[in-house]
Amino acid sequence: MTWYGAPGHVPPRLPGTDGEGSRTDDGRVRDALVVTDTLAMALAPAAADATRSVGGYAGGVYLRSRTKGLLRLAVLAGLPVRLFRPWWRMHVNRPFPVAEAFRSGRAVHLADAEEAMRRFPQLMAGLPYPFGSLFAPVSAGRDRYGVLVVLRTATPGRPVDDTDRRRMHATATRLGAVLADLDAAGTPVAWDREPAPVQLPASAAPPVRTGRLEWRVDTGAVTADAELCRILGTDPGAFPGTVAALEALLAPEDVYGLWAVARQVTEAGEPGPAARHLWLGGRDGRPLLLELTRRPEPPGPAGGPRPRPAHLAGTLVDPGAGPALATAADRLPAGVLSADRLGRVTYVSGRAETLLGLDRPALLGRVLWDALPWTGRPAYEDHFRAALISDDPVHFLAHRTASSWLSVSLHPGHDGMTVLLSAVDEPPYAPRSVAAPGGGLGSPADRAAVLYRPVALAIALTEAVTARQVSEVVTEELLPAFGGRQLAIYLLSERHLHLAWETGFPQGFLDRFDGVGLDARLPGVETLTSGRPLFFESMQRLAAAYPGIPLDAHVGARAFLPLIASGRPVGSCILGFDQPRGFSPEERTVLTALAGLIAQALQRARRYDSEAALARGLQDALLPHRLPRLAQVDTVGRYLPGTQGMDVGGDWYDVVETPRGLALAIGDVQGHGVSAAATMGQLRSAVRAFALAGHDPSEVMSGTNRLLIDLDPGQFASCCYGVLDPGTGLLQAVRAGHLPPLLRHPDGRTEVVDLSGGVVLGVDADATYPVTELRLPRGGVLALFTDGLVEQPGTDIDLGVERLRGALSALRPASLSAAADRLIDVTAQDGDRPDDIALLLAARWPRPGPSEGGDRP
Repeated sequence: MTWYGAPGHVPPRLPGTDGEGSRTDDGRVRDALVVTDTLAMALAPAAADATRSVGGYAGGVYLRSRTKGLLRLAVLAGLPVRLFRPWWRMHVNRPFPVAEAFRSGRAVHLADAEEAMRRFPQLMAGLPYPFGSLFAPVSAGRDRYGVLVVLRTATPGRPVDDTDRRRMHATATRLGAVLADLDAAGTPVAWDREPAPVQLPASAAPPVRTGRLEWRVDTGAVTADAELCRILGTDPGAFPGTVAALEALLAPEDVYGLWAVARQVTEAGEPGPAARHLWLGGRDGRPLLLELTRRPEPPGPAGGPRPRPAHLAGTLVDPGAGPALATAADRLPAGVLSADRLGRVTYVSGRAETLLGLDRPALLGRVLWDALPWTGRPAYEDHFRAALISDDPVHFLAHRTASSWLSVSLHPGHDGMTVLLSAVDEPPYAPRSVAAPGGGLGSPADRAAVLYRPVALAIALTEAVTARQVSEVVTEELLPAFGGRQLAIYLLSERHLHLAWETGFPQGFLDRFDGVGLDARLPGVETLTSGRPLFFESMQRLAAAYPGIPLDAHVGARAFLPLIASGRPVGSCILGFDQPRGFSPEERTVLTALAGLIAQALQRARRYDSEAALARGLQDALLPHRLPRLAQVDTVGRYLPGTQGMDVGGDWYDVVETPRGLALAIGDVQGHGVSAAATMGQLRSAVRAFALAGHDPSEVMSGTNRLLIDLDPGQFASCCYGVLDPGTGLLQAVRAGHLPPLLRHPDGRTEVVDLSGGVVLGVDADATYPVTELRLPRGGVLALFTDGLVEQPGTDIDLGVERLRGALSALRPASLSAAADRLIDVTAQDGDRPDDIALLLAARWPRPGPSEGGDRP
């Protein structure tokens, strides 16, 4: 029996996807929605279970996506999805606890903000609130699917106890098994959509009106009494008696919470009946409380197993508006508004209606940030985040309209948040702006909220290496901090500005400004030549200041920032906003300071790009461009530069015809950059010289070792070297701290060569390197490689070697060049690679025709 519904039950659509499936003829969109919802149905109960079991107030699951190295927030329970948009995506290489848990496969437990700041400063730069958090990797066997997350009240000075650790691990393990079953059944376990919101079970509420239902979980049949149908706003005689019909009467974001509670009740252990509560939203926005309990099945045959409970009984409670409470609240001078933890308004007092200028029907049931757009400004969103995450009251002043200010107090709780509102006079620090209602900073709390966000940008910029990485960091950190939608970065080269990065602008719009000279009268040029930032609170202001300038929109605001590092002009940065907005003095100061940080990061990145280009050029020149052509042996080499980190590496390979036979060599110099590339060239030359002089493999390695010590004390390198007799197939090989090669036999059987080894080169001048003899049969293939091909962060290198062995064994007879390409494709990791890769293949067989693999691409 599947706990989540009857056979053939179609899961509900995610919020925001209504109707998408009907716009396709081939069913692909509908299939994608069903797959996504199937995953959400599995993830939502896990998030709810984990949150409840460790006493949390919010939880969620990050799941791997179809983009290599990218995790996406799949479900979020107990918090508004919109408020956490900056954390929807998480790259596995970022210094955040979610990424570390996924990379390492080990849980991360943070008891309080102090521990989180010490271990993950970027997390606290973006969420500087007192809270505790637990992160458990979700996996099954070797498959790692994602990370289970729970947020809870901080426990300063007291670490996360072992019981909670075990509960998190147990929930993550169960979820991993569920996802493995879905994966085996053909449901791709990957998430590429917005997060699905999940309402957590409620604590309690006083009943007023009640309705009842009976739910057969195994068949999906639902029996509802007349009162329940009336509470949900449907005709009792028209209710078809199915769980799908019940779902249709609920808000989309409540459906997953319903299934999560159903699972908790169904799978609760003995003894005694299990009961869970859940707040739901009625069609008119009224809050409704559902209590679900289980009814055990009758006992099975004597001696037989007891059947699994599949019968749920539910009571739906409509507490109404609470007339007595509402009357009392209306007597208060402050307005009272209540919302659940997903941000939906559940109660509005009369005074709140007056202060907000909206009546109850316009507010009840709506998400707060949709009903009151001014609450969605970045500065105010931070206050709501602070209240919901820290579970402490938050107070601030809000600039509602051009002439209206409110004192706002947020009081969070397990089931939601109460908002107190009072009218106040305009404070003396209110920003003056022509853009109504203005987007500036309205109070000391507002200033603190926005000022801390750029700290995340400053920290992230220290890790960015290339100009592209700098631009990506600015896009991910700076735009969300100030509510921007467009970004463009121009870099200065030979007195002209060239477009280096853009996002959010109409395609091709910025091309007309690419390559403009410093004498052009454009804001992006004048901000750099004058060294002053330019702020335009509306597009009309921009057009008036620069008549005739092409505009990409008629509504919005723009900020032009000079990128100057150490007094040297680097370029200019353009920030775009969809709506008119003010720029307070604090915002202008912060943006100007951040422009300096961006300029320094870009200047550092340009130096890196220059050095990297030099190093790669040097490395490319030092690697062989053509390998020897022999009648009985084919050789092919491949080199793939790493895409992650500061510099190029020192990986190399070579094939040399010597008096003793065909010499095969591969090595890896410790470190990166021009120095490593230069040392690699010296080592390759040394190995070639010793080989051409007729020395045996042990002497070649010993001589190269002593030479490296003389040339550069403290520099290390690994190497594998062998001499092959093409006629007999005899191979004499040595190894200096390098991975042993692989040997593929003609029948496909592939083994790791048991090759005796010595220490790495550059350590001990008296080191010896024993020679091992083996025979390369006709039709056999010898594979020498560097660790970049088999090493993956957080994974044992033996697993990588085994993966390569399996790939080599599975290859069908083909050209050696095609075999090398296939091995690179199968085993090299997509996306960021921390190290370079070198691969050298040697195949002993009668050549059928002209060699296909002698050249290095």
